[in-house]
Amino acid sequence: MYKLKLAAVGVAAWLLPSSALLAVNTESHFGDAEYGRGLAVRWCGSCHVVTADQQRSMPSAPSFATIAQSTNIDGARLARLLLAPHPKMERLGLSRAAVDDIAAYIASLKK
Repeated sequence: MYKLKLAAVGVAAWLLPSSALLAVNTESHFGDAEYGRGLAVRWCGSCHVVTADQQRSMPSAPSFATIAQSTNIDGARLARLLLAPHPKMERLGLSRAAVDDIAAYIASLKK
């Protein structure tokens, strides 16, 4: 039965139009980047530039675009950094899901 289910999934994927397979999705396995954008504007925007049209509040805080371009950065590492903040960053008390969403948003800014 298990092999039959796997075969059905494989056939279904093969039958999907290629555009469906190539569709861009803002949700990663780390979190929902679009939802994370909203959370970041609300929770992080007082210190960091979160979106391109925002003015910086704290000159010493890097923009999210700058953080995203850092080498060796990915959603998982960003989430760990948000859960164990650096000294100048307040403990925000965000849920793990919210942290994953914000990390996914930052990772989505990588060029």
